[in-house]
Amino acid sequence: MDRAHAENIYNSGKEAVISKLLELSSEIEELEQTILALEDRIQKLENIIVKDSHNSSKPPSSDSFKKKKRTKSQRKKSNRNPGGQKGHKGYTLEMADNPDHIEKCKIKKENCHCGRSLKDKEVVGYEKRQVFDIPEPKIEVTEYQAEIKDCDCGARHVASFPDDVKAPVQYGGRIKSQVIYFMNYQFIPYERMCEIIYDIYGQNISLGTIFNYNYSCYNLLEEPEEKIKNHIIQSKVAGFDESGSSVNGKNFWFHSSSTEEYTYYACHKKRGKEAMDAIGILPNFDGRAVHDHWKSYFTFPCDHALCNSHHLREFDYIDEQYDQSWAGTMKKLLLEIKDTVDTAKLQFNCKSLEDSVLEGFEKRYQALLLEAYEANPPPKVENENRRSAVAEKKRGRVKKSEPLNFLGRLKDYSKETLAFMYDFDVPFDNNLSERDIRMMKLRLKISGTFRNKLGADMFCRIRGYISTAKKQGINILDAIEGLWAGNTLVNV
Repeated sequence: MDRAHAENIYNSGKEAVISKLLELSSEIEELEQTILALEDRIQKLENIIVKDSHNSSKPPSSDSFKKKKRTKSQRKKSNRNPGGQKGHKGYTLEMADNPDHIEKCKIKKENCHCGRSLKDKEVVGYEKRQVFDIPEPKIEVTEYQAEIKDCDCGARHVASFPDDVKAPVQYGGRIKSQVIYFMNYQFIPYERMCEIIYDIYGQNISLGTIFNYNYSCYNLLEEPEEKIKNHIIQSKVAGFDESGSSVNGKNFWFHSSSTEEYTYYACHKKRGKEAMDAIGILPNFDGRAVHDHWKSYFTFPCDHALCNSHHLREFDYIDEQYDQSWAGTMKKLLLEIKDTVDTAKLQFNCKSLEDSVLEGFEKRYQALLLEAYEANPPPKVENENRRSAVAEKKRGRVKKSEPLNFLGRLKDYSKETLAFMYDFDVPFDNNLSERDIRMMKLRLKISGTFRNKLGADMFCRIRGYISTAKKQGINILDAIEGLWAGNTLVNV
């Protein structure tokens, strides 16, 4: 074999080896990309599995049946003894001075144990016991007779019936109020409401009649609802929340707007800015809006405050899932600030914290953010082929970890997170509006979905009025019954 032929064989083999190496390198690169994608997917799935109501914003109803850590209460133990506290108004059942009925219990024995007769002895006193009960429910029928008079001139005059008596036969305001109360406050569905009326009063009432009561109440509340809405718009602080629902098989969203005295509900097919614009509160609101970090809220120019109950649960999640101690420390700091603010308000009747105290809390907050960023450095894309190839497949910025995204919120929205520290009118959390919006979910669990948009709108308006009455300490049945007579007991 000559030298030229040997070189050809060598070069041919070399090219084959290089080609094979390049092929293997490409396969390795693809496998590494697959491994990176799978690792990312595994991390996402693990994060989903460990999230429940104690470390995220997921509701308790979404928790699985698996054995999990006991939910950590955000409340601290107090030094008070169990039971009613000193000065607490009790509700012990006490004897009435003027009972409605008196029944005498006579001695059945005719003779004393000594043998003497008791028959002719005078009663020297009574030992009293009272039973509080309701009378047997019974529908009373009131007949209105409008007198008729004929004048000598031939004209006939007929007296007018009361304004709320509009039909030859109808139900009165009390039974209508009970229907509205049971359906919109206790969430009793239509058919069960018919059963309740029959079981209690022995009266058959149709589904159509019950619908008409709700629709009439809905129309009567149009003006009061608008006034409630204006009160919220003019308030200094208001909470906002939203929750998904099903209306006629389609996805809709319930929106709540809440203050200490007023509640407003609205149903819309959208969750974000389009719905908020249509509702009309946030576009005209100049106070401070308390909410979670849903981005649509920040499209409005009012001041904002973030719900720290959400943050506390996320701190638990970061601490448990990523084993980062700064999360627990930051949680303790926020709770310490809350305790300081509560003490200043309740015990010392202060309107704000001293500047030195504010400065101290701010420095500790920022120091913890620096510590957290050291534990979560920004992601880096290496120059290796496998890393750059993966990066090229992703659009926009490189994806950050959950702790890093959370840190970005705490840093960029530090003023909104600590708003309760600067302004004592701002609550620590958004629990007020979350409690209000939770009623929508509770209604769906008990009564099921709404068959149409009108039914959802009716419930929103009536429930908002009921919630407002309850916040103002007004008896709910009285507030509803007053509507039929044109009296709105709620302060609007």
